[in-house]
Formats: sequence, structure tokens, C-alpha cells
Amino acid sequence: MDTKIKIRGYHTDMYQHVNNARYLEFLEEGRWQLLEDHLDLDAFVGGGFSFFVVNINISYRSPARVGDTLVVRSGLKKLGNKSAVFQQQIVNKATGDVCIDADVTFVIAGTSGRPLKLEGELKEKLLQIPLFES
Repeated sequence: MDTKIKIRGYHTDMYQHVNNARYLEFLEEGRWQLLEDHLDLDAFVGGGFSFFVVNINISYRSPARVGDTLVVRSGLKKLGNKSAVFQQQIVNKATGDVCIDADVTFVIAGTSGRPLKLEGELKEKLLQIPLFES
């Protein structure tokens, strides 16, 4: 799943490239787009389920600057017993350079706020999310 983001001046820092914290926002936008495209989020949240990010591993590869268009690529990497991992990558659309790679580990919590086992109907819903494609 791809999400496009045009880099504006407010995305950059004093060095004139995208600040590292902004990439986290871009990744989140990509995850929201992925979830909106493949799950009924209203029903999911209405059913008492919540997504919680518990870990992000990110590698910064290449800078992005004002005027660049970035493509946020997102997909499911792994589905475990209590947690799952999204794999994400941000690529400069014009050059093809990879700006960042990230693995984002998340859990699904129920109404108690505690992580749930990823099994049964919940697992089936999560398996509707496409795998990350290199």
C-alpha cells in the first residue's frame, strides 16, 4: 500500500532536510491509510478494539528535502500470538532512494486496555491487511 507525501518547508529542520521526528508522522499516515483501505475501522473501534504501537525500529538511509515527493510503503510483516509487525519504507518518488526503513510492532487491546491474543476472528481481520511487498 502506498501513500504519497509532498515535502513542505514546515517538514524540514535547520539543515533543510526532513527532521527525523517527521518521518514518524509520515509512517503513521501510511499505517492509517493501510488500515482504512483494508479494515472497517469504525466497526473495529466500535467493537472495543484499539491499535497500540509498542516498538518502532527505524533506519535513516537518505535525506528528503522541500519539494520532494515521498512514497510511504506499508504492509504486514509478521503476525504473532500477541503482537504483530508492520514493515514500512519511505522512498523518494523521483530518485527511488530509500529514505527510511522501519519495523513497527503493535498490539491490539480490548476494552480493558490489555493486549489480546491474536487468534480467531481478530486474527482473520488482521490477515486482511496485505503483506509488505519489496
